[in-house]
Amino acid sequence: MMSRSEYGEIIRMALDTIRTNKLRSGLTVLGVVIGVAVVIGISSIVRGLNDNVSGMISSMGSNIIFAFHMPLTFGRPSEELRTRKELTFEDAQAMKDLPHVKSVTAGVRFFEPQFGTGTYVVKYGDRKAKQTILEGDNAAVKDVFDLKMKYGRWFSEADDEGRAPVIVLGADTSEELFGGADPVGKEINIEGQLFRVVGEIEKVKSAFGGGKNPDDNKVYFPLATLRKLHPELKQHFISVKATSHEDMPKAMDEMRELLRRRRRVPPDKPDNFAIFTQDSLSDVWNQITGAVFIFMFAVSSVALIVGGVGVMNIMLVSVTERTREIGVRKAIGARKRDVLLQFTLEAITLTAIGGILGVILGAIITLGIRMVWDSLPARMSVFWASFGFFAAAAEGLVFGIYPAWKAANLDPIESLRYE
Repeated sequence: MMSRSEYGEIIRMALDTIRTNKLRSGLTVLGVVIGVAVVIGISSIVRGLNDNVSGMISSMGSNIIFAFHMPLTFGRPSEELRTRKELTFEDAQAMKDLPHVKSVTAGVRFFEPQFGTGTYVVKYGDRKAKQTILEGDNAAVKDVFDLKMKYGRWFSEADDEGRAPVIVLGADTSEELFGGADPVGKEINIEGQLFRVVGEIEKVKSAFGGGKNPDDNKVYFPLATLRKLHPELKQHFISVKATSHEDMPKAMDEMRELLRRRRRVPPDKPDNFAIFTQDSLSDVWNQITGAVFIFMFAVSSVALIVGGVGVMNIMLVSVTERTREIGVRKAIGARKRDVLLQFTLEAITLTAIGGILGVILGAIITLGIRMVWDSLPARMSVFWASFGFFAAAAEGLVFGIYPAWKAANLDPIESLRYE
């Protein structure tokens, strides 16, 4: 067995070799550095987004249930899903009387679903708010989602029943139009019609750490008012607050039974609608970020493999250059396993240094992202930093073992003759 001092001597020899060939060693581990930095950078962004999405969903409340005519999916829905009959406002009204339902709202939106942003320009005097989402809700939406008012009030059931031309503004919409001043009582122009502002809500918690949140650039209408303005909007999204978190399964069963009866679904047929909770929203988000991470992990793996091939190449060159040294070591008693261990540790040391540099570069990238794009959260993970370092070290073992085996099996007599 080799002593600790002998291990230390081998590592010192490896570091001396790296110092002697700085440029060659740097180019060799460049792929390793890039691969580790990409893994850490992407994992930091994904982790930050996941944490913020979890916080955003939790802020809705732990007892919210959603109903829609088709499930939320990642990817293009099937023809059967796209042609389903939409849920109606009457479906939502019928849920009010369910035993384990506290409050219900049904809403429609005018926006770009692919991007989650609005398409409208709303005006106040010479000021404009662009890419604004128009959303129609009944008065109960404030209670379902516990929306906090910054100014004024929410519209009432009487406003909804009378199709009153009143609106509530999102925080960013109000900022664009009124510069942070109280907007209550002002009238803004939407599609050539004037609507009176009765309130402004506080900023909505976003999946992003800062910057612009599309849900803050929004105009809320009484549902009947928006349906009068845009009668083509029929895809009602129903949101229900259960009486408690523990009662959610009962409330979901009651909602399912009610909708099956109202939509005349035969007992032997599956639901032609979807009922889901915040967990389903998290699952869809995790599918999206998971796909992004897998793609970027594949890209970084290519960089790691290229770096590994470079390590193998440099170690093979090193074996050739040091053939005479290997012969001398064997002549004075070095065994095959001693030479094998020496060159293997050299390869591991080389890639481990690349791993350390990759972790440092990944940390710099993470910090840079947070400084330059404050709307894009990034939180470095100890797990992925450790994974990057140990993956780099393991790469030295995998790609360095063949050159080390070749060095260990050199004939000592032929090696001493090598010029």
